[in-house]
Amino acid sequence: LYYQVLNFAMIVSSALMIWKGLIVITGSESPIVVVLSGSMEPAFHRGDLLFLTNFHDDPIRAGEIVVFKVEGRDIPIVHRVIKIHEKENGNIKFLTKGDNNEVDDRGLYKEGQNWLEKKDVVGRARGFLPYVGMVTIIMNDYPKFKVCI
Repeated sequence: LYYQVLNFAMIVSSALMIWKGLIVITGSESPIVVVLSGSMEPAFHRGDLLFLTNFHDDPIRAGEIVVFKVEGRDIPIVHRVIKIHEKENGNIKFLTKGDNNEVDDRGLYKEGQNWLEKKDVVGRARGFLPYVGMVTIIMNDYPKFKVCI
């Protein structure tokens, strides 16, 4: 039993070190995310696993897919940048929209907010693995499934 507990502790600590290492390497607080909705189809589907980076020197461009957090929402959103608004002082604001949505994301932003800023970005999509994150979706949709695991 002692060796099983020790083995489990080693696995957990190794996973934590890998995760922290990915955070440092990618510059993103969440270097891997799961797409939870169909709002980005056909680019990404529910359950796709996205790999993110978030280097602050890299400018945000229209057409790029970003993952952002909005005040008052716990879950980050994966959508495409559709418009960039650059001020004279160099500050950039931008507008997003899901590829599969009819309207832009202004209805998702906090009340009175019309644009996102770089501080809202968790990361930018750099690659993906299709449907690998379905386990996460199943555990969220069917909480009893967590008990089985």
